[in-house]
Amino acid sequence: MDRFENMKKVNTWNIVLVFAVVVLAVTVALLARHSAASSGDAVMKCILTRTSIRAYQDRPVEDEKVEQLLRAAMAAPTAGNKQPWRFVVIEDRQTLKEISAHFQTMKMAEHAPLAIVVCGDMDDTFPEDGKDYWVEDASAASENLLLAAHALGLGAVWCGVYPMQERVYYLKKLLHLSANIVPLNVIPVGYPEGDAAPKDKWKPTYVHYEHWNGRKLR
Repeated sequence: MDRFENMKKVNTWNIVLVFAVVVLAVTVALLARHSAASSGDAVMKCILTRTSIRAYQDRPVEDEKVEQLLRAAMAAPTAGNKQPWRFVVIEDRQTLKEISAHFQTMKMAEHAPLAIVVCGDMDDTFPEDGKDYWVEDASAASENLLLAAHALGLGAVWCGVYPMQERVYYLKKLLHLSANIVPLNVIPVGYPEGDAAPKDKWKPTYVHYEHWNGRKLR
């Protein structure tokens, strides 16, 4: 009789244990799913709320955050894994002032704590017709950098350089870039001064399905 009672207790505890394990597994799965959904929402929010920031606080950007920006940039897709991107981080006040003074569209550089010049290495891209893939690669890196800046509480703005040759020539000279290095843009970075509302650029009429004359979004 005692043995029978003991077996009943053991079986009861086994059932309770199995039930607890199942509940725990379901809870973990639901939490993981919720976490993944939350992460996805956070990524979309970062993309949709990023905007160009042209006014900055008088506050330095931490070295750790600068490295995070560059790590994000180098995580971008790249044709044939060539990774032709190169980066020049400018913190020197005089250099930033010279860029601001020379380029009408880069006035904000004078007041930014730093700027990152995204470049392409012509020795590390494809030959002949594939040479300009470096522009796509460096552009992807630039967008990653801009999104990372926004995610880190920073503000940044893409200031175009290439293919305007006068701009390319000036920056190559100012930054002592070697002949094989071509600057794509200048990205001033800093902590935003004030709030800037993102633009809603969603235009369903820009989307075509299957071919140009196919179904369009409504």
